[in-house]
Amino acid sequence: MADFSYGVDGDGVAVITWDVPEKSMNVMSLEGLALFEELIDRALADGAVRGVVFTSGKDSFAGGMDLNIIATMKAAAGDTPAKGLFEGICGIHRMMRKVELAGRDPKTRKGGKPIAAALTGTALGLGLELPLACHRIFAADNPKAKIGLPEIMVGIFPGAGGTTRLSRKLGAMAASPVLLEGKLFAPDKARGAGLVDEVVPAGELLARAKAWVLEAKEADLVKPWDARGEKIPGGTPYHPAGFMTYVGASAMVNGKTKGVYPAAKALLSAVYEGAQVDIDTALRIEARWFTNVLMNPSSGAMIRSLFINKEALEKGARRPDVPDQRVQKLGVLGAGMMGAGIAHVSALAGIEVVLVDQSQEAAERGKAHSEGLLQKAVSRRKSTPEKMAEVLARITPTGDFAALAGCDLVVEAVFEDPEVKAEATAKAEAHLPETAVFATNTSTLPIGELAKASRRPEDFIGIHFFSPVDRMALVEIIRGKQTGDRAVAKALDFVRQIRKTPIVVNDARYFYANRCILPYVDEGVRMVREGVVPALVENAAKLVGMPVGPLQLIDEVSIDLGAKIARATRAAMGAAYPPENTDDVIFWMEEQGRLGRKAKAGFYAYDGEGRRTGLWDGLAARFDPTGPQPELAEIQHRLLMMQALEAVRALEEGVLMDVREGDVASILGWGFAPWSGGVLSWLDMIGAAKAVEICNGLEAKFGSRFAAPELLRDLAVKGESFYSRYRPAQAA
Repeated sequence: MADFSYGVDGDGVAVITWDVPEKSMNVMSLEGLALFEELIDRALADGAVRGVVFTSGKDSFAGGMDLNIIATMKAAAGDTPAKGLFEGICGIHRMMRKVELAGRDPKTRKGGKPIAAALTGTALGLGLELPLACHRIFAADNPKAKIGLPEIMVGIFPGAGGTTRLSRKLGAMAASPVLLEGKLFAPDKARGAGLVDEVVPAGELLARAKAWVLEAKEADLVKPWDARGEKIPGGTPYHPAGFMTYVGASAMVNGKTKGVYPAAKALLSAVYEGAQVDIDTALRIEARWFTNVLMNPSSGAMIRSLFINKEALEKGARRPDVPDQRVQKLGVLGAGMMGAGIAHVSALAGIEVVLVDQSQEAAERGKAHSEGLLQKAVSRRKSTPEKMAEVLARITPTGDFAALAGCDLVVEAVFEDPEVKAEATAKAEAHLPETAVFATNTSTLPIGELAKASRRPEDFIGIHFFSPVDRMALVEIIRGKQTGDRAVAKALDFVRQIRKTPIVVNDARYFYANRCILPYVDEGVRMVREGVVPALVENAAKLVGMPVGPLQLIDEVSIDLGAKIARATRAAMGAAYPPENTDDVIFWMEEQGRLGRKAKAGFYAYDGEGRRTGLWDGLAARFDPTGPQPELAEIQHRLLMMQALEAVRALEEGVLMDVREGDVASILGWGFAPWSGGVLSWLDMIGAAKAVEICNGLEAKFGSRFAAPELLRDLAVKGESFYSRYRPAQAA
């Protein structure tokens, strides 16, 4: 079956229907584009056809261009990739202009055929760019549908004409939330934002679009940018009305991206330059900047990690081959913030939940957390009172462990103490069926040790949620030495049910995510202790793409938790505890009562509402920052390498088993410079040889913690990358 079908009704309206076989949502392939152009040519050449309606055979309209194709376009372009990419993109633009001009005489601007787009549901990326080239866009009144251009979220920008058309249609200011933020809209909001022209009942969609085609006048076929005397809303860059918009846009983009996301700068350049020329020249400018982005390794790395790898993991790339293990009834032990959050996302996904705590009152408080989140969603019109009641009805709060009878999965989220967890495990297993899987939610405690409290260690596994559970996308699944395949599959199927992204790692202290992020925090604190200006540390991190600096991060997590982890780790490791630690600073902050944001006092100062007002001046009094300061690049290398080297060691030791998981987890779990595609992609981007060179310099100056692992040195010697060595054997 072809991706598009074609038919002409009795009134002479040609209907081109997009319906990609064996796909839940339409995505565009290069073959699909060629077929679509062929059908447009056919309609325009047929004298019996009065106009065209472009629609979908699915409930959704389209998810855009297949990003797997975009990810390989550079390689497919041959020996001159920039030239090949540019010509290929210009070919798409020519096809879009064919739709837009619709056979119209270029001089008289008459004789064209009206083309309408009828969006059955969600329309994203190219799925909106194609309709923007049509003469009118109708959208079905489906509140679950999302309409927008989210390309910026995966390191590119709308390059099939969407950037140029939308900025000329709405003006730079009104288009910025769509283009620069990737904001998505429900159909009614999309109409208000100017993305679609009409929202109609789903049952009337095709009929209304056909009726418009039959009634359309010549003037309806001329887009604003093809009209004589075109005036872009809000003005052009050198128009008095538009001058400040473009000046402000540049400042806004650089303020938000810190200059490390090439797609945002390229998009703004395409809009700025394109606004000063005619539409065809503007489209060539857009194609040139889009080529520039595709040639930048950042875009390929972001697409690979945030789309291809992420999607593969969510579809079960790492799942053992065992029968379906979806959860029917979930038990959650502990109704604190973590347990309550797990109960909330599970009930939201349609799972029956038993929420257990030491008392009925404590369990009820945990359910109230979910009620608060749902009430907020209702007040923001993202949910309904009926949906809220339905979700809350799935959560049964109780102080009685016997209520766990019938649960096929239990997630324990009690206090981070081995004895407390062992007691909870024994109490729960006394009431669970023999087929139930028991999961412990821990961020640091080895799973093998905790499994000793279980009667069935093969059904005991770690599931590490990140806080806040309702907002964090990553879930780390930790396989103990005795954990069986069924338990792993159960955990993966559960994570899939609650719409999170899973990674599977082997058991070791701190697992993967925390073992990488803790050194980042430590290195930031260590630099402050050395006399580096705290603001320099924080801003160096942000300027290299970290979402927050190490000092802000430890404030958010809480300083007393850091102190607690340090004491527990020191007790467990004994003489093996690393001497190059920052315990003295953390313990001093704890003694000062500066426990972080929750105490409104930490490395930062806070106002009465808990808002940061600046770095605490007590740091300067304790750690003299008046000496010579290091170069920005040195600080950034220290902060990034501390994370990267732990990721390499985790892979080397077999804790991390898949490079895809290493990258996806580093972005979703702790925000490692998303522009890089993740921690291992960053090392591949700079090259193993360069990474070793940086490590050697840092090791000579700051000590053995920066010593390059043998794996990294081996890659450097052999001229390999992490993805060239590991990726082929790990294809989904």
